[in-house]
Amino acid sequence: MKFDEVLGLIGEMGPYQILIMSLVAMAMIPEAMHSLIAVFLTANMDHWCAVPEWAKSFENCTSLPIRSTEYLECIHQYRDASIPVTHVTAAGNPVYSQCQIYDTEYPTDFSDEFFAGDAVNSTRGCPSGWIYDQSQYKSTIVNDFDIVCGDKHLAFTSQSIFYFGYLIGSWASGSLADIIGRYYTFFIAVTVDLIAGFVMSFANSFWMFCLFRFIVGVANISLYIMAFVIATEILGPSKRAIGGISAPTFFSVGYMLLALLAFLVRDWRYLQRIASACLLPLYLLIPILPESARWLMAHQKFDKAEEIIKKIAKHNKTEDKLPEGLTESLMKEHEEKNKEKTYTSLDILRQPRLRIAAFILFFVWPVSSLVYFGLSLNTAKFGSNDYVTFFLTGAVEIPANLLIIPLIGSPLGRKFTISGAMYIGSIACLTTILTSGAIKTTAAMIGKFFITISFSTLYIMSAEIFPTTVRSIGVGMCSTSSRVGSILAPIVLIMADLWEPLPLVVFAVLEVIAATCLLLLPETRGKILTATLAESENFLRSSRIGRCGKGSKGDIQLKDETVE
Repeated sequence: MKFDEVLGLIGEMGPYQILIMSLVAMAMIPEAMHSLIAVFLTANMDHWCAVPEWAKSFENCTSLPIRSTEYLECIHQYRDASIPVTHVTAAGNPVYSQCQIYDTEYPTDFSDEFFAGDAVNSTRGCPSGWIYDQSQYKSTIVNDFDIVCGDKHLAFTSQSIFYFGYLIGSWASGSLADIIGRYYTFFIAVTVDLIAGFVMSFANSFWMFCLFRFIVGVANISLYIMAFVIATEILGPSKRAIGGISAPTFFSVGYMLLALLAFLVRDWRYLQRIASACLLPLYLLIPILPESARWLMAHQKFDKAEEIIKKIAKHNKTEDKLPEGLTESLMKEHEEKNKEKTYTSLDILRQPRLRIAAFILFFVWPVSSLVYFGLSLNTAKFGSNDYVTFFLTGAVEIPANLLIIPLIGSPLGRKFTISGAMYIGSIACLTTILTSGAIKTTAAMIGKFFITISFSTLYIMSAEIFPTTVRSIGVGMCSTSSRVGSILAPIVLIMADLWEPLPLVVFAVLEVIAATCLLLLPETRGKILTATLAESENFLRSSRIGRCGKGSKGDIQLKDETVE
């Protein structure tokens, strides 16, 4: 009897599995914080050149409450008198230079009657550093490390470095988990995430910040993957889709909680320490969390695997349904799996139709990741209040994730749910360009809602496209390709310097192309999962990509696993 058949008897998703699934899903709360905290750690602060002659007078401003109207009026008084205007908006509002100062001698004492522009036309850089408007953020890495003017893109660089850590962590955590198990990899990820996050908050240079931000990225994605694997491997086959939704839902909770913490804590160093401290409760899971029974079986630890199965049955009150000779059945399943051929990613690429399907997914995944993280990191552009807008972008994910199960079970199925959501999301992105105020914020939330639906559903459809023999390899390759999108997201946002709406245009165009490409794949709702490469090739033959490759040879024999 196979392990999935045993779960069918004692409960595919009973009380014990729900408990474990919920506990590991709690890891998504600090994981979400570390994933998106860059929105506040690297937030841009209004700034202008400092005038050392007026430093003592400027202290009068810093003594005022930094969120008060008086503070803003005071610092703007100095700004208006000391730096040139670059241009005037259509509404008649002056835009002051952030990187230039008048090339003249300033009087020793500040006077709001002094206006260098009347006497001086030439300007220079900021030899004495910058003054920062701290009314919104008391401290970010921007003012701590003076990442402004010529260095302003370094803030985006730090985010790409973090997501590069995601790429490395996706590979490293999978390899480590296969060697030492899911349980130990989970807590190693928690520990590294915790320590690196704390050390990062004490960084005394930008590159030290980036180094530990990279390490946090490696540990953070490892934590996500392990929580997802532990939660799904303890469930029966028919319940894994439901289990897969639990992680994104808790991720959204962490998303919203981060907005609240950032509103209360305006100093990036303290905010980072609090986010890291949120990992500490996960150590309470050390005596509770079980090792994956599937991993134990794969490493011939059948006695321990049987203990976990019995524990599931005990808590599910289904002990009477446990089959006789359980250990022998587990050993037999292990022996049968060992006789099976070992597959690699090259086996996917050798099949003409599966190769095309894989390349389509390898394009759709990074596009989804690019748009998701691009919208998440660009929160400040979608509303007047960074904290409220960020909270809303997290809140819309909860109904989006809850809506996925009825959508993919409806006549729309997987394919049209993903493509339809991406088409609507692209329209929403373009709408944010053409609108302002509440309408702009609403359009942005609609875009985030639908990219969440498409991205989460993509996990399910991808797993159903690949046959059993290479399913984990195929989904792993898709997940790895998505990291390219997250790495590129901060870089695409820099395009706003060329033309402010350009990032949203890029998101919209890529979503349309990806959604159209996805329509070439077959619908997988209600279809029996293919087990072999040959079955997969025949299944894909019924779709539009079936005309590609070597379809002229007719049906492929199912008994022949080597498909040409």
